[in-house]
Amino acid sequence: MAQVQKLNERELELGISAEASWHAKYKDSAWVYVGGLSTDLSEGDIICVLSQWGEIEDFNYPRDKKTGKPRGWCWAKYEDQRSTILAVDNGNGASLLSRTLRVDHCEKYKLPPELRDRDD
Repeated sequence: MAQVQKLNERELELGISAEASWHAKYKDSAWVYVGGLSTDLSEGDIICVLSQWGEIEDFNYPRDKKTGKPRGWCWAKYEDQRSTILAVDNGNGASLLSRTLRVDHCEKYKLPPELRDRDD
């Protein structure tokens, strides 16, 4: 997390353009991974938090198959890919319910087959 902050600060110091930023590698993916989530959070809670950086288009919050409890991580797809930059830069390292979030770009994430083409 500290490395991401240092990298962003260095890019700002050097005046690196958006096209040359490390974020540009992920320009074709609107997905982010979010880890470190409290299992007390609902899908709605997480979407509410992530929505402060943009509109969420799709979401996967895996649950344990036996217990049905959340596993503590998710993937979210933003409507606008540029929102992923805001989510990574602002959400990574943030504290939520006394837990430190890990937010990062996903280069090639795809929803599992059972979640594709759902109408929710």
